[in-house]
Amino acid sequence: ADAERAITQMALGGADLIFTTSFGYMEATNTVAGQFPDTKFEHATGFMREHPNVSTYDARFYEGRAVIGHIAGRMTKTNKIGYIASFPIPEVIQGINSSFMHARKVNPDVEMVVIWAYTWFDPAKEADAAKAMIEQGVDVILQHTDSTAPQAAAAEANAAGGEVYTFGQASDMAAFAPLPRIASIIDDWGPYYVKRVQAVMDGTWDSGHSWGGMAEGEVVIGEITDAVPADVKAEAEGMIAAVTAGEYHPFTGPITKQDGSVFLAEGEVATDLQLVQMDFYLEGMLGDIPS
Repeated sequence: ADAERAITQMALGGADLIFTTSFGYMEATNTVAGQFPDTKFEHATGFMREHPNVSTYDARFYEGRAVIGHIAGRMTKTNKIGYIASFPIPEVIQGINSSFMHARKVNPDVEMVVIWAYTWFDPAKEADAAKAMIEQGVDVILQHTDSTAPQAAAAEANAAGGEVYTFGQASDMAAFAPLPRIASIIDDWGPYYVKRVQAVMDGTWDSGHSWGGMAEGEVVIGEITDAVPADVKAEAEGMIAAVTAGEYHPFTGPITKQDGSVFLAEGEVATDLQLVQMDFYLEGMLGDIPS
């Protein structure tokens, strides 16, 4: 709610380039940009570029979620994996679908429990979601929220005799390795920030949209711990190498939607437009996406 004021203060303070790093800052970024045409604005994960001094950038998180989904499908013993979701936007829906699809490829019996937290960061809500999943028999938890609360909840369950695995999100969360955190999906915006700051300094900055992934070093899988069997680790590393080299796209057909209709035919690769408009679950997912 305070974003517009905060961004305005940065512009008034003489900032040449302002990064606004959450989807929820989209409208505030564009409002302020209209008032400061000489300042450059970069908005993360959004799509609005109402002024020539606004750019948007995103990362192909679905690439990393394919990898951790594969690991999750191989590690679960209850065949129930969980996904703590933030907001029902295409980025998050891509992540759910990519994780679930790749878990199912190696374990056709997998079910995914999704709990919507409606936040990017709220330790109390995230902990409650993790505990609710564990009570439902989930033994591998993925998250699209940024606190370590789900890791702590899993560690608590394991201390009481459970066997729950988790994945770090956004940061490595290595303090919870080797268990329950067995790997992580890390957002590394560094390469993009360096490139865009240099462009401002060089006078070559222009408005546009960037969507980097593993190949650009923006989506990184953190250390896969020894809690993961060697063969599973090797499979995951093979997928990382293939995605990075452009040899494998996680959304390659045949893929069917939850309603039974065809999303992608055999061998067909999803276009960026199809991905950024994703508003449906894939076949086998239970429940509905909230509006």
